[in-house]
Amino acid sequence: MPSRGSSASDCSHNSDPAGGPNYSRASRDTQRLLPKRGNYRKLITYRKAEVIFDITYHFCERFLRFPDRTIGQMVQAARSAKQNIVEGSKAGTTSRETEIRLTNVARASFEELLLDYRDFLRVRGHEIWEKDSRKAQHARKMGMKSPLSYEDFREIVETRNADIVANVAICLIFQATYLLDRQLASLGRSFLEEGGFREHMTRERLKARYNRSTNPDKEVEE
Repeated sequence: MPSRGSSASDCSHNSDPAGGPNYSRASRDTQRLLPKRGNYRKLITYRKAEVIFDITYHFCERFLRFPDRTIGQMVQAARSAKQNIVEGSKAGTTSRETEIRLTNVARASFEELLLDYRDFLRVRGHEIWEKDSRKAQHARKMGMKSPLSYEDFREIVETRNADIVANVAICLIFQATYLLDRQLASLGRSFLEEGGFREHMTRERLKARYNRSTNPDKEVEE
């Protein structure tokens, strides 16, 4: 996404070569209109999605063989979840609706990946851990570490049997979808209460119009 600061700077230099108050006001206006969003790396859901992608990549590399189409499906589903969290967060700067839609796509991708892991275990006769089993609780506890990274799971993923790795991945996916549900609920509430970018711009225009009508000398002073 092009830098809005650069655009404001270019425009201000056309009208004010000295880079004076026009630039400052344009910068303030841009910051007010565009919410502080898009820093996806701070999202817990993104960090968890990144770990799930890495685990899935190494899982497929260790336990599946070409031309098994499941390899591409699983890696693509894991990548889709991660990338849609990123794109949704970035889109949130100008479109809350798009952010919600892409976050929903990320959640659906995790559901697809979850089914692939469960199918892998079921057709091979492996155990699928019960939610409250000691092994599942331990995996969930590992997944709650902050900050979370693939290094926390490297030893398990690269040395343990396929059934253990798959079950650990399933536990992490359940955590990720739970967090995405909360994220979507928060985005939905925010959209209902504040509206999207268009509504935000309308409020700012009305506010600016009111300020001009109540303080007509202010714009001249700036």
